[in-house]
Amino acid sequence: MADSTPDGVERRLPTEEARELLALTRDIARREIAPRAAEEEDAGHFPRDLFTLLSRSGLLGLPYDPEHGGGGQPYEVYLQVLEELAAARLTVGLGVSVHSLSCHALARYGTDEQRAAHLPAMLGGGLLGAYCLSEPSAGSDAAALRTRAVRDGDGGDWVIDGTKAWITHGGIADFCTVMARTGEEGPRGITAFLVPGDAPGLSAAPPERKMGMKGSPTAQLHFDGVRVPDARRLGAEGQGFAIALDALDSGRLGIAACAVGLGQAALDVALAYAVERRQFGRPIADFQGIRFLLADMATRIEAGRALYLEAARLRDEGRPFGRRAAMAKLFCSDAAMQVTTDAVQVLGGYGYTADFPVERYLREAKMLQIVEGTNQIQRVVISRSLLKGGR
Repeated sequence: MADSTPDGVERRLPTEEARELLALTRDIARREIAPRAAEEEDAGHFPRDLFTLLSRSGLLGLPYDPEHGGGGQPYEVYLQVLEELAAARLTVGLGVSVHSLSCHALARYGTDEQRAAHLPAMLGGGLLGAYCLSEPSAGSDAAALRTRAVRDGDGGDWVIDGTKAWITHGGIADFCTVMARTGEEGPRGITAFLVPGDAPGLSAAPPERKMGMKGSPTAQLHFDGVRVPDARRLGAEGQGFAIALDALDSGRLGIAACAVGLGQAALDVALAYAVERRQFGRPIADFQGIRFLLADMATRIEAGRALYLEAARLRDEGRPFGRRAAMAKLFCSDAAMQVTTDAVQVLGGYGYTADFPVERYLREAKMLQIVEGTNQIQRVVISRSLLKGGR
């Protein structure tokens, strides 16, 4: 059975332009993304051509300023586009989310000169980004990172040495937003840099062998004397960790939207199968046990969608949204794990085979509970905010 896109989802969109963007996204997802998803994921093939198509279609820089090649769309629209892409293929939806995350530091903290020089190509020029924060010994404790950037005399250049880990698009990205230590230990000694993907001294290890998301390369990046001019430093020295956390608040919403898209795709397959599959002389959709599973799946998806959209609307209004973003990432990724598990159950033995996409959805859902802050870290963020009286 072919992968599906969520045609039945009812969306409240703020403008006619937004409706046209969603229609364009669904068309690309149906014609270009979904038909290739199963075969390419099985082969571990990264669809770079699809990202080029998305860039040319104006879908790779939606939440950023049109002055620099972005789409000028509110986050509530951008995230619904992500959901549609992830429903067709998570490698694509997550890839767009990571690319947007990689652009955040420059778009928000770069100078006017830096934005004018780099953002147009990053947002609409077919480039692909990577976000480099985690390291082999600094995952959840990201402030313990050891990659170091040192000034080279009075020349204005920085020299970066170290290793980054779990980097989506590692080895294929055209640019990397890199957090490196320039000062004291802890979060206040970290600075952000924009590093070209082909910089001398930058190399990638072989991609990790993952349970799912095989089409999305995840690799360590090695920095061996990589020289970066001070003009590529983003924000002030020592501001990098704050920049990284600010980006992750928005990135968590991207993961939440992708999780809802994946869950919706699993529900669509389960619904179609339950209507078609007959046992004991009637469709299995007639049995209460199956109906209750489908009802719970749909409820989790709708609740997750409402939660990420509420957080997005807070962000669009300029109001605090960090706690809601953590809640959305936590709830939506847990929901995706449960929904895909239930989808396999609805399909029974067929659900456990590669003849149907739900087994792949189940493997992919697990990753969403880990990436961009494990769900245990989300609980730390949420509880800390509650106890401080924050929002």
